[in-house]
Amino acid sequence: MLQSIRDRSKSWGAKIIIGLMVAAMALFGADALVGFFTSGENDVAKVNGQSITRQQVELEVQRAIRSGQVPPDQERALRNQVLNELITVSLLDQYTDDGGLHLSEEQLDQVIVSLPEFQDQNGRFSQDLFRNRLASAGYTPMSFRQALRVDMQRQQLQQGLAFSDFTLPSERERLGELQRQTRSFRYHILSAEDLEAPVEVSEAELKAYYEANAQDYRRPEQVRLKYVVVDRLQMAEQAEVDEQALRSAYERRADNAERRVSHIMVTFDGERSREEARARLEEVQERLAAGEDFATLAAEYSDDASTADEGGDLGVISRGFFGDAFEEAAFSLDVGQVSPIVETDNGLHLIEVTELDMPSFEELRDELRDEVALSAVGDEFNQRVQRLIDESFAADDLKSVAESLGLELHESDWVSRDGGEAILAEPGVMDAAFSSDVLEDGFNSEVIELDEDRRMVLRVADHREAAVLDFAVVRDQVMAAVKVSKQRDALLELARARVSALRDGEAPAFEWQRADSVSRQSGSDIPPAVRRVAFRLPHPQGDEPVYGHATLGNDVAIIALDAVDSGDVDEQYEGIAVQMAERLRAQAAIQALLDDLRSKAEIERL
Repeated sequence: MLQSIRDRSKSWGAKIIIGLMVAAMALFGADALVGFFTSGENDVAKVNGQSITRQQVELEVQRAIRSGQVPPDQERALRNQVLNELITVSLLDQYTDDGGLHLSEEQLDQVIVSLPEFQDQNGRFSQDLFRNRLASAGYTPMSFRQALRVDMQRQQLQQGLAFSDFTLPSERERLGELQRQTRSFRYHILSAEDLEAPVEVSEAELKAYYEANAQDYRRPEQVRLKYVVVDRLQMAEQAEVDEQALRSAYERRADNAERRVSHIMVTFDGERSREEARARLEEVQERLAAGEDFATLAAEYSDDASTADEGGDLGVISRGFFGDAFEEAAFSLDVGQVSPIVETDNGLHLIEVTELDMPSFEELRDELRDEVALSAVGDEFNQRVQRLIDESFAADDLKSVAESLGLELHESDWVSRDGGEAILAEPGVMDAAFSSDVLEDGFNSEVIELDEDRRMVLRVADHREAAVLDFAVVRDQVMAAVKVSKQRDALLELARARVSALRDGEAPAFEWQRADSVSRQSGSDIPPAVRRVAFRLPHPQGDEPVYGHATLGNDVAIIALDAVDSGDVDEQYEGIAVQMAERLRAQAAIQALLDDLRSKAEIERL
């Protein structure tokens, strides 16, 4: 519904404007959420005096989480994003109201009856579908009409801005010329080895750089953590598994393993009756019992023309591709066994298993051991997790919890909100560590579900605020940064000197790398900075090349542009390029409007 309208507007560069209405088939009703959050409603921002409430923010946050658009562990970051989006939407709504954008009731009616969400199997608007699907999404017909009106007014504004931009024929031609242009040039990369002497750095330069860039050496807020983990895989490694359990697990796998089968099929209900078909297969059974070959008999008796000459071979099969009766018989056989007569929709069959697509027991022993052990410790794992929940909630530390459950108490080094390594990098861990309950109140965290086999509880052992590190601590880092900066400056000076000499006609004392007939889209093996500068240099006049230079990280390249060619016309590609340019300009127009509205608005965050 609203989402489909929004999707169409995205093609006009409206990705910067995120609509805040949910599609009609959302998994919950908005009214229930409204009721849930109403008790805590208060303003969180005002836009030109118009309130944005906490209820609005929470409603959209919960909708995004419940609809699967955002993981629950990103809820905190989502709130600020949602608030920014609500501010943007409020600005646009005020602008459309002031501009007198209007949609008639007839236009709304036409849109509603044309939405496929409200149409029956014959493509006609259904009043019952309309009311039922609105109810499932938490809308009344009136509230939906109002939401749709606002959504379409925003679309009207976006499309109006997009269609107000256009490209002149001369601009299209010039853009096409630039897109198909090719350039031939040479380049040489200067590195530290090209300098006469290594750069030297004084202590005064180090300290001056440190003072000017002190924020680059800021240590983030950090914590040291204590934590315990209940690990089902670790429990399984310590579990004892007997041989019989392994054999039973192997047999269960064999029952469902893919297998190669052959069949002899005899049809009926045509020229042959069911009884005649059965009698024919009973004759085959007698000959098999006498020792004759299944493949030979398939060629003689089977009505399946596609497999009869191949000994009845159906290839490797797995469950789910044949009927229940056929599969029940095929997956009950060992290699070399032939089934009783099986009836399917196609006719009567005798089935033989010729191969079992499964490794030997010994090859699977370790894997089977892990499988059986994991199953065996399942109940114990769940009991331990429940004890972890109960005891960590009540305890004032983690040491007693670890001792009670027989767990190892781990302690981390200093880690920031960006996360640590290994288990501390798992989603949700740092969110828990820096939550107010854990960081400020000193409680144990709630049980964190890392995955289906691991549960964690953590506690802050120590905490330190963000701070600028002392010069002595980061001196080596500062030294490296200053050396890189001075080296780059020296290489730039050298590049300018060599370019000047080349312009004066001096022969180069180095070897060039050639790049012939390079377009803006080709030359992936050429450093991007070299290609960008080569396409910015002015056209050569006559046979004289045009020189320039480009910075490549720590190195610098000298460039000699030799020729510029018009290239071949590609109308399809150039048309796409023009469309992209128009979309970018439309996006720029929309962004410019938003920037202007924000600069003039009174936005107060409460």
